[in-house]
Amino acid sequence: MRIIGGRFKGKLIKLPKDLPVRPTTDFAKEALFNILSNSIDFDNLQVLDLFSGTGHISLEFASRGNNSITSVDKNFKCIEFLRSISKELNLEISILKTDVFDFLKKCSLKFDIIFADPPYDLIDISKIHELVFQSNLLSKNGLLIIEHGPKTKLINLKGFEQLRKYGNVNFSFFKPLSMVIN
Repeated sequence: MRIIGGRFKGKLIKLPKDLPVRPTTDFAKEALFNILSNSIDFDNLQVLDLFSGTGHISLEFASRGNNSITSVDKNFKCIEFLRSISKELNLEISILKTDVFDFLKKCSLKFDIIFADPPYDLIDISKIHELVFQSNLLSKNGLLIIEHGPKTKLINLKGFEQLRKYGNVNFSFFKPLSMVIN
């Protein structure tokens, strides 16, 4: 895994072989952060990284100067790996070991960016969208980004803005319903 931008640009991070993850490709991650760079200021964001796995998305935000990042994953090895890398790089990332759906049901905070990278075979990926909007977790100008495989279709969900495809990696972007102009 490689950090593609910011203070730690180019830093290679060796992943343990026993992590149950499918990290986003560097190509797709670079494209995603190019999109975000054109529309947001990384310094003052409240970021939520769901199904964080290796934490590569959290690390990208932190490398770009963001210091308000919450990462959520239920896998102990993934959580410990991200804690170790965060400590090594002296990054402040709030790392929670819990089920993402339980977290979304109980959370009362607002986030500027919510990024979700669930397993592509998750039965109902749209449940993430439902809980984020039901719990009103996005700030006024917030953005929900759900990474998914090519077979998953999310374009009919409320707040849908755009779909970006990078090989087998797809990003669906959603804005709060008050920001959607039809």
